[in-house]
Amino acid sequence: MTKRALISVSEKAGIVEFAEQLQSLGYEILSTGGTKTLLADNGVTVKGVDEVTGFPEILEGRVKTLHPSIHGGLLAKQDQPDHQRQLQEQGIEAIDLVCVNLYPFQQTIAKPNVSFEDAVENIDIGGPTMLRAAAKNHAYLTVVVDSEDYDKVIEELKAGGVSPALKKRLAAKVFRHTAAYDAYIAQYLTEESGEENPERITVTYERKQDLRYGENPHQKAAFYRNPLGSEFSIAHARQHHGKELSYNNIKDADAALQIVKDFDQAAAVAVKHMNPCGVGTGDSPQEAFQRAFEADSTSIFGGIVAFNRGVNKETAEKLAEIFLEIVIAPAFSDDALEILTKKKNIRLLTVPFDRHLKHEYIYTSVEGGLLVQDQDRYTLEDADLKVVTKREPTDEEWTAMKTAWKVVKHVKSNAIVVAEPHMTLGIGAGQMNRVGAAKIALEQAGERAQGAALASDAFFPMDDTVEAAAKAGITAIIQTGGSIKDEDSIKKADEYGIAMVMTGVRHFKH
Repeated sequence: MTKRALISVSEKAGIVEFAEQLQSLGYEILSTGGTKTLLADNGVTVKGVDEVTGFPEILEGRVKTLHPSIHGGLLAKQDQPDHQRQLQEQGIEAIDLVCVNLYPFQQTIAKPNVSFEDAVENIDIGGPTMLRAAAKNHAYLTVVVDSEDYDKVIEELKAGGVSPALKKRLAAKVFRHTAAYDAYIAQYLTEESGEENPERITVTYERKQDLRYGENPHQKAAFYRNPLGSEFSIAHARQHHGKELSYNNIKDADAALQIVKDFDQAAAVAVKHMNPCGVGTGDSPQEAFQRAFEADSTSIFGGIVAFNRGVNKETAEKLAEIFLEIVIAPAFSDDALEILTKKKNIRLLTVPFDRHLKHEYIYTSVEGGLLVQDQDRYTLEDADLKVVTKREPTDEEWTAMKTAWKVVKHVKSNAIVVAEPHMTLGIGAGQMNRVGAAKIALEQAGERAQGAALASDAFFPMDDTVEAAAKAGITAIIQTGGSIKDEDSIKKADEYGIAMVMTGVRHFKH
């Protein structure tokens, strides 16, 4: 009995060779549209689906495979006598192999300025229906959705037949594929309709790489990326040198990238364990890095450094003087690459800084659930700033406060940042009380705290943080405000001649 293979693909790489192999193994090839033309033009004998159904393609090709003569052949149990009797009565023949991939919806909506009509027209209906039918009935036929599986299928066919184990794996891949396809469509239409917090959320990611392990060697891990996500991300970064990124590398690199993008002036950000340890700005990337290094020359060792300007020779020479895990930048000059690639273990990544405005959500898993929120893009330009003390900040203090505020929103709460206009001086992160975070930041700043600014990611519940800041020499404070004891903090600031600004917006980071 002649076996039949139905082939209808949008992505046609390797399909002619696959069909030729199937034909040589005795398969009759059924096909439609452009796939049929391609196969016939390359010498493959092809039977049109319309010849099988006795019904022409209609509605500009929207309806061609949605027919009992196709789906009966896909869904019939080949060892079920009643199914076989019904096929014979209706003149339907079984289909033994299905090779289908779908209209390029993902690629279509990724195009600049794609129209809504074009996007909708690239929603495949018949393809997913055939794939799901074949995958459901995988005990009796083979379904292929990925060209990477062509060779394996042919290999097993030549050895006597596709094994049940491979059929099951291919069927599982089909349902992952169609689930992802539907997720893209749902995400696109939800965004286009302006729906917020829909009753269901379905997100899909594709594997970028397997990781050696997770946060610790006893935890398995892999890295997945959002195919529709922003190109301004570690998931889409280009790696120029060094071994593969680890789980912790990826999280730290993402943290560094999120901080450095908030600066307009040339900036360098050093990160350790998801927190900034030093941030510097300047007229050049070299000057910015020197300040980031001086901010905490101990913690930067073995850290991740991100720049918002290209790395040149002079900057690379400075970077090469210490051990760093990763350097991220919009670009590296040829001289910089020559210098840095001499260091065997350093990873060098480039990210397109001109493509970071795409709106994305942050997904955080908890046991049994998922938390979803917007990114924290709130800036001082959005805030209603209020000077609440008797003394107004000087221009230099305003600049220092703004630098500290840009950094503090990226520091684990409770968070305190001490800064001068162009660099951080001390960072207190992740403490259970705010004055504890302040003491860490002020101790790290040391004598440099004299005349510096302090930023807090949330309000002061009492005036003890202001007291500690004043004793260390802080002259300006920027904080959220909103505590029932705000007046105590204001009075304490006035007592020491500190200028205090309230933003009305907090930046908790858990």
